[in-house]
Amino acid sequence: MNLLDADFVSDLLTIILLDLVLAGDNAIVIAMAASRLPKAMQKKAVFWGTFGAVSVRFALTAVVVYLLRLPGLMLAGGLLLLPIAWKLLRHDDSHDPAISAAATFWSALRTIIVADALMGLDNVLAIAGASSGHLGLVILGLLISVPLVVWGSTLILKLIGRFPVIMYVGAGAIAFTASRMITHDRWVAGWFDGHGWLKYVVDGALVIGICGGGWWVALRASRARSALHASRDGSA
Repeated sequence: MNLLDADFVSDLLTIILLDLVLAGDNAIVIAMAASRLPKAMQKKAVFWGTFGAVSVRFALTAVVVYLLRLPGLMLAGGLLLLPIAWKLLRHDDSHDPAISAAATFWSALRTIIVADALMGLDNVLAIAGASSGHLGLVILGLLISVPLVVWGSTLILKLIGRFPVIMYVGAGAIAFTASRMITHDRWVAGWFDGHGWLKYVVDGALVIGICGGGWWVALRASRARSALHASRDGSA
């Protein structure tokens, strides 16, 4: 694995981007779980909770990286990533009511680890797909991005709120990863290799379809809200 190889660098940057963009829910879980603890214990709960969550996620990702080598599973994984990319653009502010603030350090730690494991399918699948089967890439990506998530989660959330285009970049990266997983699966890779240009067609179709469709739906929703407010103001 050459650290200066262009494919390695692009895959690593994709993994880091996916880690950061998909960290929003995880940052909220961590903040909620530790919110009722004394100030002195909050940082400790965040650190050890994140450490435990990352350990569990690394184990799950290692398993998924192995499983995706089996024929057909990379194709299925790519298809599963598409609704995840769409959900990222259709994200709302509702969260699982079972994820609540914890009163003790150990209960906060348990909440963070369990909730992160249950919510981490998108991260695990996306990162495993982007790694192209290289577990070293997953490890390096986590080592770089996890400190940013832990100490910069609030900043990440603010940036995403202020610059919504970040979500589109992330959704596009997931759609691109899904495309590469689909076209590189052993069941269909030979056919796509014989029609090389079709890989780029699939790449463009999925990225434009997800990002363009998300933008169009958001635009329609915004216009509907504006029309509703206008009708209410007129009737008042």
